Amino acid sequence: MPSTYAKGSCLCGAIAFTLQFPSKWVVHCHCSRCQRAHGSAFVTWVGADTQQVQIDDADKLLTWYQEPSGSSRGFCQRCGSPMFFRSLREPGETHVAMALFTQALDRQPGSHVHYETHVDWVSVAETLPVEADA
Repeated sequence: MPSTYAKGSCLCGAIAFTLQFPSKWVVHCHCSRCQRAHGSAFVTWVGADTQQVQIDDADKLLTWYQEPSGSSRGFCQRCGSPMFFRSLREPGETHVAMALFTQALDRQPGSHVHYETHVDWVSVAETLPVEADA
């Protein structure tokens, strides 16, 4: 029987989470803010309704950085793992960095977003669609 959820955590394990399926989408984000926040060419996000994401943070280490745009990024104070994203553009959603999951998800990445700001030092050789910025 397929699972109805997937679990994950930050690098040090202090912040754990459970995502109840179904997820809404999975995308590779190439925006410059994600690049800088994660120190990578792009970030793969899993989108879900906020009430589907249970965050276990017994030591109160989850910190939210408020961006000037009103979006916020959640990270672990102990190990520095960037974990979550919440945007005013998608109210009621929490985005979870896919690399943090320790169990299989209910879907695979479906597209690239904000590809107009992709870095030129990584070639993307897959055939997923590139979504236009809305």
